[in-house]
Amino acid sequence: MSSQTVSRRALLRIGALAGAAGLAPSLGACVTDDLGPSGALPEKQSALDVMPVLLVATTRKPVGTPPKPPYFNSERGRGLSFAEVRLSPPDRSLLGKVSAVITGDWTIGAVPKTETGPGAAEAFAQAALGRDVLIYVHGYRESFESAAVSAARLSDGIRFRGVSGLFTWPSAAATFDYNYDRESALWSRDAFEDLLKALAASPSGGRINIVAHSMGTLLTLETLRMLRAEAGEAAMSRIGAVVLAAPDIDFDLFSNGVARLGPDLSKITVISSTNDRALELSAALAGGVRAGAADRAKLEALGVRVADASDYGGGLINHDLFLSNPDVQGVVKRAIARGAGV
Repeated sequence: MSSQTVSRRALLRIGALAGAAGLAPSLGACVTDDLGPSGALPEKQSALDVMPVLLVATTRKPVGTPPKPPYFNSERGRGLSFAEVRLSPPDRSLLGKVSAVITGDWTIGAVPKTETGPGAAEAFAQAALGRDVLIYVHGYRESFESAAVSAARLSDGIRFRGVSGLFTWPSAAATFDYNYDRESALWSRDAFEDLLKALAASPSGGRINIVAHSMGTLLTLETLRMLRAEAGEAAMSRIGAVVLAAPDIDFDLFSNGVARLGPDLSKITVISSTNDRALELSAALAGGVRAGAADRAKLEALGVRVADASDYGGGLINHDLFLSNPDVQGVVKRAIARGAGV
């Protein structure tokens, strides 16, 4: 049997499991981290719910001038693009909650304008208006639309009070394009660094919080290494929380990466699960234990904060609990609070 056949079969299983992810039942188990439970009452509304605008930085190729659906495709663009995405929030009524099971929740309403080129990173920073920012970095097999919806779900789910942002790279959004996605993610490092530099250089800017998922954690970790080496402590001091959810990174590569962050290692929280089936299949495909599926003790030995969700999920995958489970979202919320010194 050829390696190509093995890869295609492994990826097919990943796709099949991903399609069943939404069927996982909620068991109500407790996800723990080093901070313990929060005693504060949850906010009733997120800033995104009040003003549903998502700031987007992307290395995808824009579609149309003016932009038209799908707005950005799976091809690699010419540099960084910035867009303000107008979202349509979910129906909060009982009828809306029932229908959301079938029709979904957040949707893209419009993308009125985009800016591509050297000024894109600065345009994002200016649009943030000096507020705290939450940037979501998606993983493998994501379209522009699905990444935007996930960013909205995350920000709204944790009731984030600052600016909601998305960094989206050119994923092919196809089961058999794992290698293309990985290369596209790494190709986007310079653009992501440019965005972080622009935000860090803003004199009135707030904290920059990053939540990265799966393959997006590789992009994020590599970019933070570059930012620290090139922009130094001044830029890194503006980074608040860095949450790496289900990191799809070889454990040895992950170990080397975090070792280069020095004192900024304290900003990192890893959400792991030893029964993450998507990472199990990724390991079979790429080789080596994935950091997101490693034992908690091994991760903690590296100096990162760990939230082990192994005992939580009862579904087939357990790969994206941070988007839907209140306990896991609580881990993200506490990490952001800690980064702000709360």
